[in-house]
Amino acid sequence: MKTRSHNGPSLLSLLAAATLLVRPVVAQDNLTNVPDPDPAVQQAALRVAEGFEVNLFATDPMIDPPIAMSWDERGRLWIATSTSYPQPAPGQVANDKIFVLEDTDGDGQADRSTVFADGLQIPTGILYGDGGVYVANSSELLHLRDTDGDGRADARRVVLSGFGVDDTHHLIHTFRWGPDGLFYLNQAVYIYSHVETPWGVERLRGGGIWQFNPANKKLEVFARGLWNPWGYEIDRWGQSFATDGAGFQGIHFMFPDVAYNPAVGAKRVLQGLNPGDPKYSGLALISGRHFADSLAGNLITNDYRANRIKRFVLSEDGSGFDAEQAEDLIWTNHYAFRPVDVNVGPDGALYFADWYNPIIQHGEVDFRDPRRDHRHGRIWRVTAKDRPVVEPPLLHDASVDQLLDALRLPEEWTRRQAKRLLRERGRAVVQPKLDAWVRTLDRAAPATLHDLLEALWTYQAIDVVEAPLVRELLAANDHRARAAAVRVLLHWHERVDGVDALLEDAVHDAHPRVRREALHVLGKRGSADAARHALRVLDYPTDRYIDYALWQAIRSLEHRWLPRFVANPDFLGDDLRAVTFALKSVEAPSAIAHLARRYGDGQVPAEEVVEVLDAIAENGSPSDLDILFQLALDRRDVFANGPAQQLEALERAVAGGGRTPPSGLARVGQFLDDPNDSLRVTAARLVGQWKVTSLREQLQELVDAGEASDEVREAALVGLSAM
Repeated sequence: MKTRSHNGPSLLSLLAAATLLVRPVVAQDNLTNVPDPDPAVQQAALRVAEGFEVNLFATDPMIDPPIAMSWDERGRLWIATSTSYPQPAPGQVANDKIFVLEDTDGDGQADRSTVFADGLQIPTGILYGDGGVYVANSSELLHLRDTDGDGRADARRVVLSGFGVDDTHHLIHTFRWGPDGLFYLNQAVYIYSHVETPWGVERLRGGGIWQFNPANKKLEVFARGLWNPWGYEIDRWGQSFATDGAGFQGIHFMFPDVAYNPAVGAKRVLQGLNPGDPKYSGLALISGRHFADSLAGNLITNDYRANRIKRFVLSEDGSGFDAEQAEDLIWTNHYAFRPVDVNVGPDGALYFADWYNPIIQHGEVDFRDPRRDHRHGRIWRVTAKDRPVVEPPLLHDASVDQLLDALRLPEEWTRRQAKRLLRERGRAVVQPKLDAWVRTLDRAAPATLHDLLEALWTYQAIDVVEAPLVRELLAANDHRARAAAVRVLLHWHERVDGVDALLEDAVHDAHPRVRREALHVLGKRGSADAARHALRVLDYPTDRYIDYALWQAIRSLEHRWLPRFVANPDFLGDDLRAVTFALKSVEAPSAIAHLARRYGDGQVPAEEVVEVLDAIAENGSPSDLDILFQLALDRRDVFANGPAQQLEALERAVAGGGRTPPSGLARVGQFLDDPNDSLRVTAARLVGQWKVTSLREQLQELVDAGEASDEVREAALVGLSAM
């Protein structure tokens, strides 16, 4: 079965989601026949899609129950594990571990396991880099190193602290390197983080995705929301996606400053790509030569509650994406199969961390339930039948020139490792060779465009602003490259000469993705002119992502453009749609006053009326509301169905904040005898909400009147009860 992303949840998908939600809970409540933990028994129960095969890469006692994985440049798999989850028993000293797995003979099975670190407490994230491994350890982000070469961590550095610990399966997690050399990490909804950095205290209340630069310790919130985002991935062109372990909206398209439910304090949120889908954990993107070309760019995630592994096919949709479900990769009736993380390995195969546990509920099942499995865990490896795996390049002792050439390989794993190593080599060593490498690239070759983008990201990773390369990519014939170059300007916009002209051109780009990326940067520019440039995106068709990004940019620049507009109402130009969009996007009294007057004069586009009235209802002053009231009383049909919409807006204003027009409220009584039932209904409710006691008798007459519709009589009763 396939589901589309933008049509809303179908009844079938909602029923399916409900079934998947109930099944594990009920199964756990009634589970008396705990599955046989023999890996062979479990593997026999796994059903694998046609064209794929699965083998056991590692199992206990080589590892403890795995939570997260990360590869290093030597092809070793680092595993964060826990036997103390969901909570250490009273008096218990947690001794959770980091294991390193190696496949020394290349047969697709780990044959060496090393305990790199122990004494940890529920390490929920792990990422190799900077000569050691970053580890989430409750409230801390640690960096562990082996300085004497014995395979054990002997140096421990607290990189950041102050992350929330309110809920152990919501701790910071899902550590990923971005192509830009930045470190991304997630946290979930019941976590409140207050992290001190050299740049000040950074806060994230609730779920979201952090962006961290290890070089300068700058920590920022990249995105907000999601209930439990155990999954994050970035595609070949720098666009990113997330999964939610508790949100029922499938794949989420991520971009700077986006907010999804339940982002704390967010005035506006977006929906995921698959409303009604079940909960997912982990996310990986297929790339490289091992799997068929038709699978390139597919997303793989884990439906850990229903014991299956899902595949999604991505396609472009305006400035964003669509995600369509394909056939499951693996499914089973073995209740203890709990895939929670997924990575593509150096050989191009897919690797899955199997938490292996018949009990997964965090609150519904007792922490000390004896059926909880604290011993077993597996790493499964999925390959394509009859296709050779990739021979990974030897990166650990590669020269800078060899690492640069590795950026041209089709495997995402290889390119990310190479960029990370180049960043670690440092600017002084890498920049001269990178400059020369870029000059030697054949601009006429089809693959060169992406090679240039990899070079741009490498410059970003070593903190060298390379404006000529940005300009070259902004002129590329592929919108994906242009959009990626604009995203780099998000980090360099204060360091590139003529950036405003570049962004102005990007707002008028032929492709909506580039236009959306330009809006993210313009919102950071901090000038009134940036707002004017951003509004020009309305010269072209918009979608929900562009609309959201423009709304966000206008709000962030409010303190710049609004004073200019108040002083000179022509500042934003004469495009009604642009001026209306700006005014409805902010909450300042001066903006809403202008908006109300423009509405009264018929100076807003008809298609914007609903949102304009919403803005006035939510933030309007009594005098702004009086404009709506007077229009309704005068029956001035500035817009179709005006009086009905105006009264409804007045009702929302009093319900949302107790705000009313300043005087003459009893005049609403003229609508109680109106032939239009919708006007009578709204007016009757308003009489009660406004406490117009002089109209009490008229409401009672409506209740008693046999000729009034049931809807009108019910509204009159509501009005009377409100008094």
